[in-house]
Amino acid sequence: MAVLSRIVVKGASGSGKTTLARRLAERLSLPYVELDALNHGPGWTEASDEDFATRIEAAMAGDGWVVDGNYERKIGDLVVERADTIVWLDTPLRVNLARLGRRTFQRIRDDVELW
Repeated sequence: MAVLSRIVVKGASGSGKTTLARRLAERLSLPYVELDALNHGPGWTEASDEDFATRIEAAMAGDGWVVDGNYERKIGDLVVERADTIVWLDTPLRVNLARLGRRTFQRIRDDVELW
């Protein structure tokens, strides 16, 4: 059986990408790469396309990784063309909305600064 080592987790916001990607990375002892963290700076400023691509390439320089995020419009196939496994989370809209509401409330309550 082939060992999965370059995994991309995709799906709508609130589908569970980050949760699944982190768990896979931990379980497989692979680095976890969060595309949102590579794209956003303080105050939600976005990296230029070139800087974003450079950050991604650096994060994916090793033999294995688990990446989460959806940025094809910004970086094309840069991530998926290097993957050996792509996981698409197809969750119902009502589930996504409930998760987004809960996550937003928790971030406001806990005064979480993301980027």
